[in-house]
Amino acid sequence: MTATTTAEAPVEHRLSALDRCDACGAQAYIEAVVGGSALLYCAHHGRKFEEKLRAVADSWHDETGKLAADA
Repeated sequence: MTATTTAEAPVEHRLSALDRCDACGAQAYIEAVVGGSALLYCAHHGRKFEEKLRAVADSWHDETGKLAADA
């Protein structure tokens, strides 16, 4: 019997309709992790705070592309 290995597919992070913007409560499409804490933002507030957040964020996850797909 030969051993086979399979590469694990990367986990695809998905924000859901239950994830809400920390600024206004709309559906979140952007997640910024700062100091181990996740900040969630709608497309509007994510863009508004993007420059300052990216400077300090450990990670930036943007799913605003879903908005165009829904149109």
